[in-house]
Amino acid sequence: MTNNYYAVIMAGGIGSRFWPVSTTHFPKQFHDMLGTGKSLLQTTFHRLAKMVPKDQILVLTNDRYANLTLEQLPEITEAQLVLEPAMRNTAPCILLAALKIKKENPNALMLVAPSDHWIEDETAFANDVQLCFDACQREDLLMTLGITPTFPNTGYGYIEAANQAATPIKKVKQFTEKPDYDTAKSFLADGNFLWNAGIFLWSVTSITEAFAQHMPVMHALFSEGIPVYNTSEETRFIKTNYEKAENISIDYGIMENAENVYVKEAAFDWNDLGTWGALHEKLEKDENKNAVVKAIPYTRDAKGNMIFTNSEKLVVLDGLDDYIVVDKDDVLLIFPKKKEQNIKQLLAEINTKFGKKYT
Repeated sequence: MTNNYYAVIMAGGIGSRFWPVSTTHFPKQFHDMLGTGKSLLQTTFHRLAKMVPKDQILVLTNDRYANLTLEQLPEITEAQLVLEPAMRNTAPCILLAALKIKKENPNALMLVAPSDHWIEDETAFANDVQLCFDACQREDLLMTLGITPTFPNTGYGYIEAANQAATPIKKVKQFTEKPDYDTAKSFLADGNFLWNAGIFLWSVTSITEAFAQHMPVMHALFSEGIPVYNTSEETRFIKTNYEKAENISIDYGIMENAENVYVKEAAFDWNDLGTWGALHEKLEKDENKNAVVKAIPYTRDAKGNMIFTNSEKLVVLDGLDDYIVVDKDDVLLIFPKKKEQNIKQLLAEINTKFGKKYT
């Protein structure tokens, strides 16, 4: 571990496909989705703290989640929160964090990771991170970790790596956003495509120079705040200027345009835990492939279900196959797993009919 290592956890999303557990007021990253006794945010923080000093881990989140974040991570201070007063996707918050870190330590190396991913082999993850940090220290690289695809998933973005078989770190040829099924099948057959996990590594110098080159307006906007970053005046500057930033992802704004983008194929198992089906896939299951979090199940002629309750409630299922069953406070969801991608639309319909009461 070195004092030049920093990490940034992105924890501002709402996770609407995990409704009714994930809501605007209490998103999924703050929940114990895996039934481990730790929230996804806490799990991510402790994973990164094995490689990065705890006081050099920043959390990017919406300002409405400031208190919730501090409650769940008592190890950090308010100074480690980077609070977004408006939702502007990933590019603005990453640039802001990079400029703050660069002001504190111009030699810093920076890891950016989502707060809600499942990674089983944390030793392999740490080894990959170290290899990428070493590469970024030697050269001007923008690194990302790519996941070996196991099936033609149409819900993930893909990274095409150059065919450099002898090197673990390969130049990126192109990014492709969520392809159709036939395209995804061709990517798997090609063998040079990886899933885009949204995990990035670079030096603060490399990423800020990339913004200056490819997103000069945003770079100029946030550079005006350099004199006040990491001071008591920072909050006022951010509240005044943040919403002026373009709403754009780091992928579209930087990674798809820069020439110095490289990928390391991940040596660890990964899941983005983006849906109830993804959670079902990663949890232990009974002999009928039912996955359970917290509930006390009693099942007959029921298989392939995802069962989640807030407490140790008895849940009785008979004759139900491949459903999502979620009991939370004043909402009970019984929904076909095969239609899980429709939950986001369902949430909009609930809002229209009942207002924000249940969301």
